[in-house]
Amino acid sequence: MHEQDQQNQRDRQHRQDGRPGENTRAVRLPTGPPPAERPLRTPVYRTTTFEFATSRDYADVLAGTVPGYSYSRIDNPTSDAFARAAAAMEAGGREVRGEAFSSGMGAISSVLLGLTMAGSHVVASHSIYGNTYSLLDGLLRRFGVAVDFVDITDLAAVAAAVRPETAVVFTETLSNPTMTVSDLPALARIAHDAGAALVVDSTFASPAVCRPLEHGADIVVHSATKYIGGHSDATGGVAVGTPEVMARVRSARVDLGPCLAPDEAFLLHRGLETLPLRMARQCATAAEFAAAVAAHPAVESVAHPSLPGHPGHALAARLFDAGRFGAVVTVTPRGGREAGMALADGVRTAMVAASLGGTHTLVGHVGSTTHRQMSDEALEKAGIGPGAVRFSIGLEDARDLIGDALAALDRCGAGQAAR
Repeated sequence: MHEQDQQNQRDRQHRQDGRPGENTRAVRLPTGPPPAERPLRTPVYRTTTFEFATSRDYADVLAGTVPGYSYSRIDNPTSDAFARAAAAMEAGGREVRGEAFSSGMGAISSVLLGLTMAGSHVVASHSIYGNTYSLLDGLLRRFGVAVDFVDITDLAAVAAAVRPETAVVFTETLSNPTMTVSDLPALARIAHDAGAALVVDSTFASPAVCRPLEHGADIVVHSATKYIGGHSDATGGVAVGTPEVMARVRSARVDLGPCLAPDEAFLLHRGLETLPLRMARQCATAAEFAAAVAAHPAVESVAHPSLPGHPGHALAARLFDAGRFGAVVTVTPRGGREAGMALADGVRTAMVAASLGGTHTLVGHVGSTTHRQMSDEALEKAGIGPGAVRFSIGLEDARDLIGDALAALDRCGAGQAAR
């Protein structure tokens, strides 16, 4: 008897005895009941869809008239748990709402597209992450959004750039990679006087250093891949703000589709639990590293707000949690682009790699990597030298990182002397 005939015979037998067929039984296996005890870890809901008792229940959840889950591109319990946790870290006593994304750029894109339309205007810091710069200068302009890049530390220039159609003032708590400190309360006043929203990318600070919503920001965004995740093993983003403004961001997220996968959400939620411990250690090491490297004769400049000579030192001391000035140090050696590449390649304890915020110290030449989208003119306006090298300080011992960098600088200095 052929296989199909055998299957047909089994199906007839099942119909006669009232049992469903074997394939139906296989896909309708029972699941265990939810435990009465609360799990210590956030459960991972690795599912794309959720079953409803009735079509009306399904319709009500999709319409948002009752809470619930229908499809994980829209909402997933694990991703929501992470968004709620991040919101709790940023809340500052305000009623806020978080939305989770598949990446930091997914969060920034959804926020900017959710708050602007053709004819809108954005005022942005000229010292921002390269992909954010290209999003504003390229994609948003293509869709009819005007953008002015300004020195965000020049409050008069920011106020002068604002127009009646300005929808967003965009800045970073600590800029990438110059570590420029934004005067968040002053920027909030300028934005709000113009009827605009202040959006702050606080990736370089994290909620363990500064919480922009406490200083008047309307939305704070993070590449959660960095300090929030903290282990270089998960990619994600998050945005937190007042419920009214976040409703527009949520709508953009649902339509654009940058949903955070539940497994990534689990890892990022885990990272939040140790964030203050890691950031305290990394910030302390970064301050020690910055002071030691700044004294080397082969160094032209070091950017880190812990240094008394940094333009944002006093402002950071006022806005940031005590003793935490961020964990990124940008070192510009003498000798331009060639010297910067040599410094990045010359370290041994730090690793040449993308991203930041994990347990390992990572290093990269800025102009050829994170800010490759920017012209030399744009880099100069942003205060980024051609030789700038970004050190993302990890959890190694400070003396090992300092010794490694000083040895590489010695070699850079010797190379300059030889020429």
